[in-house]
Amino acid sequence: MGALYSPDQGLFTDWLRTETGPLWAQATSHAFTTELLEDSLDDAVYRRYLIQDYVFIETLVTVLGHAVAAAPGMPAKKRWAHFLGLITAEENDYFLRSFEALGVPEHERETTSLLPPIQAFATLMLEAARSNRYDEILAVVVAAEWVYLSWAEKAVQPYPKRFYLREWIELHHNPMFAGIVAWLRAELDNIGPGLSADRQAIVAHRFKELVRLEVAFFDAAYGR
Repeated sequence: MGALYSPDQGLFTDWLRTETGPLWAQATSHAFTTELLEDSLDDAVYRRYLIQDYVFIETLVTVLGHAVAAAPGMPAKKRWAHFLGLITAEENDYFLRSFEALGVPEHERETTSLLPPIQAFATLMLEAARSNRYDEILAVVVAAEWVYLSWAEKAVQPYPKRFYLREWIELHHNPMFAGIVAWLRAELDNIGPGLSADRQAIVAHRFKELVRLEVAFFDAAYGR
């Protein structure tokens, strides 16, 4: 771990991103997201990824539930609850339509287990959530959602013709999602500078590990 945060390094979340070193670029410019944006991603790769992400969603919902409980004050709790609602409604509808198009039967998606790298990803998020520490929950959620916003922002028209690729981009490249990520970052930027040195180190470690496991998540889609 590098030196701890100081205000002259910019926003706290910018410092966290810097502390990830080359991992940030590996996560946001991965072959998986590049091929997705270019509409050259093999359906078999995306199918594997989407099933794993669907299984993982239950973990994310659990994490967001902990975030609602840990958030300091009703305004923040309402923002987290709104985000939770989007995950359980809009994204779930997307998954079901995409599975039908990709030929994924209900039995397969309901009985598939997480691959080891993705299980590690889920475990890290659950550890942060069960700490009941708002700073740790923010660290992993900001890392995960900011990575997705960052790769999706590279999208240029025309988007992929396959609706399941196009809509996955659109779910992560729109003003609402950008606003959610901006708010999440602002929450962490607000509390991060006031954390003790030990707490800053823990938050930075959580953030970096999450980004590392995002890379592993994308790798796993290729069967690596």
